[in-house]
Amino acid sequence: MSLQIGAHVSLADAVTQARELRADVVQVFLSDPQAWKVPPLEYPGGAEAFRAATAEAGLDVFVHAPYVINVASPNNRIRIPSRKLLQQIMAGAGEIGAKGVVVHGGHVTAKDDPATGFDNWRKAIDSLETDVPVLIENTAGGDHSMARRLDRIEQLWAAVQQADGAEVGFTLDTCHAWAGGLDLSTVVADLRAITGRIDLVHANDSRDTAGSGADRHTNFGAGTIPPELLLGVIREAGAPVVCETKGDVGTDIAWLRESL
Repeated sequence: MSLQIGAHVSLADAVTQARELRADVVQVFLSDPQAWKVPPLEYPGGAEAFRAATAEAGLDVFVHAPYVINVASPNNRIRIPSRKLLQQIMAGAGEIGAKGVVVHGGHVTAKDDPATGFDNWRKAIDSLETDVPVLIENTAGGDHSMARRLDRIEQLWAAVQQADGAEVGFTLDTCHAWAGGLDLSTVVADLRAITGRIDLVHANDSRDTAGSGADRHTNFGAGTIPPELLLGVIREAGAPVVCETKGDVGTDIAWLRESL
């Protein structure tokens, strides 16, 4: 089985890191993931040079949007800046030739109707001007999350399908699914039944137990996900794979290739 397998790397050093890791695909941030501002691209020669270098290296590139983005929020002070920041990231992703932008599903608060969050997602997708797909990622924790459990993902998907803006796809994170209480033996089929597609897999072991709600990635074999279950998800999804594990990611990529 030949899948594109790679890792999250630093944008400034993406090609060199990919070569060292023997990665076919990379994921990058365009800005500080905890900040609301997008600085000029930290790459000599800018977006055009980055695009040329990754194309020459045969690398597909995905962008991960900042963690602060929560387009579902009913709070204007969070939702409006989130939409503005997401548009900036989508524009930047287009300039570097990214295949998609991964965005966390976000959440509402305990006092909010989840339907408001789903509709806010629809409005956010409607307002985007981009040719790059938005890849909504399932999340690990929170009782008021938009994309932790299958019933919420189904409602979210129904809402974004009503939008006329950007193309919407899906990123399946194995650690988030495990910690979020999803059944890894059926999760690919369950998600495909809802979305019809899985565009990217974030392949991560989980430090914590199934259903814990804890978003703590760890290296393959060092966590609590049975290896065959993890490999089964990746095989069945058949999508490009990005490892977001810690430390020696090269060993994780090599183990995945060998095991698959």
